[in-house]
Amino acid sequence: MWQLLQISAAVDREFLGALSTQVRAVGWLPEMRTLDIFAPVEREERLHDPPARVRRFPLQKGYSQWPFSLIADIAVKQTARLKRAVSDPVRSPLICTTPYWAPVAEKWPGPVVYYLTDLMAAYDGANRDRVRSLDKRMCRAANMVCPNSSRIAGYLQMQAACSPSKIEVLPNATRASNVLGSAPAEPFPLPPDLVGLKRPVAGVIGNLASNMDWTFLEETIERTPDFSWTFVGPIDMAIRDPEQRKARVRLMASGGRIRFTGGKPYGRLSAYARAFDVAVLPYFRREPTFSGSSTRFYEHLAACRPMIATCGFEELLRKSPLLKLVSGAAEAAEAMHQLQSQRFNDGLLELRWRTSRVETWEVRASRMIGALKDRLPALEHMYCPQAKAGRSL
Repeated sequence: MWQLLQISAAVDREFLGALSTQVRAVGWLPEMRTLDIFAPVEREERLHDPPARVRRFPLQKGYSQWPFSLIADIAVKQTARLKRAVSDPVRSPLICTTPYWAPVAEKWPGPVVYYLTDLMAAYDGANRDRVRSLDKRMCRAANMVCPNSSRIAGYLQMQAACSPSKIEVLPNATRASNVLGSAPAEPFPLPPDLVGLKRPVAGVIGNLASNMDWTFLEETIERTPDFSWTFVGPIDMAIRDPEQRKARVRLMASGGRIRFTGGKPYGRLSAYARAFDVAVLPYFRREPTFSGSSTRFYEHLAACRPMIATCGFEELLRKSPLLKLVSGAAEAAEAMHQLQSQRFNDGLLELRWRTSRVETWEVRASRMIGALKDRLPALEHMYCPQAKAGRSL
């Protein structure tokens, strides 16, 4: 059985769901506690969106920091949990999604995959030297390292001494169920909470926080008075930059042709992406965003609608002509009006549809399985199909 440690982020849960369709798999979800030693209980549950098996476990706050890492024996305790969950640890792959589990990866007797979906060393407040040290340990312990972008792969090679032979880049993706049966000639109807907005509709989906350029959005909206705008996603994360924060506040208070829907379950985002006349990816150029992989892009790719993006994501700089890159609000407004004159058919709908068919979480999971099999061919039976394994779950 494959184990994914840990699944705190939405992309981790999506990957677990896709992996579970192909092999037996379980994801570990930590519940942070002030004193882990007084909460030894684990409990299992089933996720329904996406379907997956999950085990919740108590985890000491600050578990990776001294003295908790020593006093509570976090690595020993978690390794023991993982071993109890499988019949043969030596032949059971462990996927670690954060460098803080390096001590567990070093103790795990079976195959180890380091699946890194964020440049952790670039986060505000991170102890960067310590994170780099943990990345080095994880790269030494892992049989395979799967960053979600070429830029993170470069960081791992240059600053974490990761062997290029271990690296398999696995970008973010969308669900296979989001991929349409054919390229749509026009946008889908607006979801119920957007009814009443006048077309054309420009849309933004995702976490509406500091990785977005709100001053760019404000100016672009001013330059496109004939467009309605909708923002789909949570707005509770703080923005430290005062100008960016004020711009978000002003837009949220605007009303009229600007509508914020609040957060939506991942499974419902496709209905919004398909309904937009044009999707806007207004990334603010900063780390760790710039080095990652844009889930937002892959959601819009599956919807096949035209996309306009800023240059705030290194990955997207190589995605033309699937999207239109702009360097400012004036260029964005010009591109939107050009699309309007083309009735939002830029001649690339078919290309987006064909590309989206291979940019799914299911394809990503299959690539990880295949790449690990190539590196460890002696463990052939690890790759049994879920259809056979499912009877013993």
